[in-house]
Amino acid sequence: MNVHAIRAIYTFELSRTWRTLFQSIASPVLSTSLYFIVFGSAIGSRMQTVDGVSYGAYIVPGLIMLTLLSESISNASFGIYLPKFTGTIYEVLSAPVSVAEIVIGYVGAAATKSMIIGLITLATARLFVPFEIVHPVLALGFLVLIAVTFSLFGFVLGLWADSFEKLQIVPLMIVTPLTFLGGTFYSIDMLPPLWRTVTLFNPVVYLVNGFRWTFYGVADVNFGISAGMTFLFMLLCLTIVWWVFRTGYRLRP
Repeated sequence: MNVHAIRAIYTFELSRTWRTLFQSIASPVLSTSLYFIVFGSAIGSRMQTVDGVSYGAYIVPGLIMLTLLSESISNASFGIYLPKFTGTIYEVLSAPVSVAEIVIGYVGAAATKSMIIGLITLATARLFVPFEIVHPVLALGFLVLIAVTFSLFGFVLGLWADSFEKLQIVPLMIVTPLTFLGGTFYSIDMLPPLWRTVTLFNPVVYLVNGFRWTFYGVADVNFGISAGMTFLFMLLCLTIVWWVFRTGYRLRP
């Protein structure tokens, strides 16, 4: 294992965070604050509790998940797409660096950045509503699992995209709507039976509910099922990454 190569890629990618502090840090904090002002105050005043948890506290895991998914995908996809766009991907491909080391470097940096932003979002939420985390170790583990999984997904997206437009299609047109419709701001038990069944086909439901269970011990979906679905998706992304590097599909500019 070439640790120096992993460290070089990881450090370079993570350094972009400190060069764009306003976009990387201030923007998620502002977005979280606006969500609490709109949903926490406007809707929370009419909906006091959900499953025994105050509405303001109930939406905290969903807000963190919304930020985590978008940041993981965008960081990882842009991180690998930019070298393809500029042609510097040839330097990586010609260096004595294995596929595993490239993936660990890029995905590790994206996951680290998204986890930092997720924790900042959690701290911001604490300023608005009081809440306690019932299973803090599981919450941290689930946070890491989802950050790594969707950083892998973003990495796959960056390999697939051949334009900046395609880089934004999946996060804006697919992931964000699925997150909003995945129980982020409500319990799916509130839906009519038909729509509740349809919602269960939304993969984000399992992510949001698994994370919410680690906070309050309540969820619409069993935690084991949520964790299992996340693991399966991570394995699928790993398989796609391995296939891309094995075949060279869209790996070059």
